[in-house]
Amino acid sequence: MLRRLARQDRALIAGLAAYRRHPYQRDVPPVPVLWQEGDSRLLDYGGDGPPLLMVPSLVNRAEVLDLMAGHSMLRWLATQGFRVLLLDWGWPEPAARRFTLTDYVAGRLERALGATAAFGPPVLAGYCMGGLLALAAALRRPEQLRGLALLATPWDFHAGPPGARDRALALAALLPGLEPLLEAQGALPVDAIQTLFAGLDPWSIAAKFRAFAALDPASPRAAQFVALEDWLNDGIPLAAPVARETLGGWYGRNETARLDWRIAGAMVDPSALRLPSFVAIPRADRIVPPESALALAARLPGATVLPVAAGHIGMAAGSRAEAQLWQPLRDWLRGL
Repeated sequence: MLRRLARQDRALIAGLAAYRRHPYQRDVPPVPVLWQEGDSRLLDYGGDGPPLLMVPSLVNRAEVLDLMAGHSMLRWLATQGFRVLLLDWGWPEPAARRFTLTDYVAGRLERALGATAAFGPPVLAGYCMGGLLALAAALRRPEQLRGLALLATPWDFHAGPPGARDRALALAALLPGLEPLLEAQGALPVDAIQTLFAGLDPWSIAAKFRAFAALDPASPRAAQFVALEDWLNDGIPLAAPVARETLGGWYGRNETARLDWRIAGAMVDPSALRLPSFVAIPRADRIVPPESALALAARLPGATVLPVAAGHIGMAAGSRAEAQLWQPLRDWLRGL
């Protein structure tokens, strides 16, 4: 037992050291900005065809969808017959630190949507938390859209494997202790967010670095690991009102699944959507349990559901993402 633990410790230390000395640096071509408000920008990845507007999470940088040269979901889709646009939320400037979810959805997201009008009605696609924002916008502005795609998007925050509800309630219970930070900074800091996410699956962090220690540093797989890890370590603060809404409302009171979540006073009810919809559910997701995302798919009328044999991040940016997600999403978009 002690020998096994010692081997694991050595592998973990070796993996961390290999990550720190790896020479990979992200180097991708710049993307034109079509619209900007505060630090939020609408980026144009080009392409010919119907528009696709991607909406990422508020707590991670959008680069996961444009990870690295030769392995970018957005740049690949732009070669497949679509005009690809990305709403990059950016770093919350002082004004945005007072934003609620309504400010983001009925404000910046809808104004970014308006900036796409010259290309025709887009399909709105949301990743993780961005999927909930995209869903709320689609319910408010269905006449401006062709469809809705939701990728690893949560809905029932108390669903999942044994203990999922208890973990969600435990996250919500941290909110009072975080209030001094929220008051002082107007936001939930990056370090606090990373700690919360790490608590969802703490053992996986050590496991991934042990596995990295065994990789050839010169391999494409090693470079991809470093690209993803750099992205994970470069988060974004969450506006204080949004932190209260998500931790208390989503994780604590499960307002989404209970149909108590409201944007601009209106209930967010997926069953009211009258647009074609696509729901991708990674089966190995530890951030958004498949049961949570399936609850959303069940409420969307006639949704196309794609189970993906991957995790939350691997689905969008892993080595097999093109075959597992990008191609099926492309085929669904073409079918519209």
